[in-house]
Amino acid sequence: MIRQLMKSRRKFILVDVNTQKDYLLANGNARIRNHRRVLANIRRILAWARMKHIPVISISDIYPDNNGFSEEHFCIEGTEGQKKIHYTLLRNRLSLPADGFNNLPINIMHQYRQVIFHKRGKDPFEEPIIERLLSEVQAGQFILIGADTEGAVKATALGLLQRGKKIAVVIDAVGSKQKKEAEMALRKMKAKGARLIETKKIAGSTHLRCVGVCDCKACRGNTRKTPVEITAK
Repeated sequence: MIRQLMKSRRKFILVDVNTQKDYLLANGNARIRNHRRVLANIRRILAWARMKHIPVISISDIYPDNNGFSEEHFCIEGTEGQKKIHYTLLRNRLSLPADGFNNLPINIMHQYRQVIFHKRGKDPFEEPIIERLLSEVQAGQFILIGADTEGAVKATALGLLQRGKKIAVVIDAVGSKQKKEAEMALRKMKAKGARLIETKKIAGSTHLRCVGVCDCKACRGNTRKTPVEITAK
């Protein structure tokens, strides 16, 4: 079942982490601070993945409602904020629940362009089904985008590196809540072997700054390109 994943080694696999409304929209309950820039670059990266037929592994937070007494206040199951941003969804996709099992469909990465996993905590490797696929699927390089840099993105990157994977973190397509913590997280990822790149490295340069989903003034305005706030050191 998983053997086919081992035999077929792709050049790239895109891993998008928590590209959900609660993280990326201005009115989200766990909004990142640099959401406009990150949203625009996530849109470009997904357009590149579609054009190049790059497989996408998506990892999303989901927390139970528990009759209004959830420990978390964001990405609650059944809420609008838990949904993924619409342009992070491919047509040919499969969504799998966080149920504690690690059973995968046969030839999953051949049947679907995008596989969406759900997790109930910061570290995706704590979910058996995510741990199994990310450990065994082969690629020349895993490209990481999403939120947040100092949390789930860091956990995903370090988990992949510990399993011998080559990864690149797109620094202007990952969002953060705390700038200093995000800078420290990026330095740690780099020290462990991750490449830190910008969107233009893989998707080329563009003058477009269209977010196309958020209604806040910054996203609707004709703002100038903002500089990258987090740089590799």
